[in-house]
Amino acid sequence: MTLFSVFGIIIALIIVVAIFVVFWGISVYNRLVSAREFVRNSMGNIAAQVESRWDAVKSLIDAAKSYASHEAETLTEMTAMRANVDRTSDPSTVEKDDALFQQAMNRINVVAENYPDLKADRVYSQAMQGVDRYENNVRQARMVYNDTVTKFNREIQQFPSSIVAGMFGFSQEEYFQSTDSKSDMPQW
Repeated sequence: MTLFSVFGIIIALIIVVAIFVVFWGISVYNRLVSAREFVRNSMGNIAAQVESRWDAVKSLIDAAKSYASHEAETLTEMTAMRANVDRTSDPSTVEKDDALFQQAMNRINVVAENYPDLKADRVYSQAMQGVDRYENNVRQARMVYNDTVTKFNREIQQFPSSIVAGMFGFSQEEYFQSTDSKSDMPQW
């Protein structure tokens, strides 16, 4: 074997390894992008459920208007202040929206206590069922989100994909935190 043929084999091996590393990097990058999109999709699902929950609250407000128009106006103002949750939101934005939702529901409960006929109203009872259903959907969507974030965060922390994640600026996503108020079903 000549020096030229040994040198050619070494160059060929270096090229093959470089091609392998490039394809591996592309594969890891695409996997990270896919995992990040799953996280965003999960947040989008939360946003859709939150929007539906607020729509159900608007139905409650409409039912309350015939009993207490001044309370309905206050509730309408509260719904206008709510956070716009979308697929790019973070858990803290959803938590702020949840706090405003809880305030609105507490206010609606006060109105319902002051106007017993409201509780018996068919529109009111159907809207409350809708609120309960969407509140449960939000809880389930939050669990799916946290599971998706776990998979994504694990992917960007594991070696060797952490190298690609660091090179392209992938960072860990934030989880929804469990709180006492979220562990029990609401009592409205």
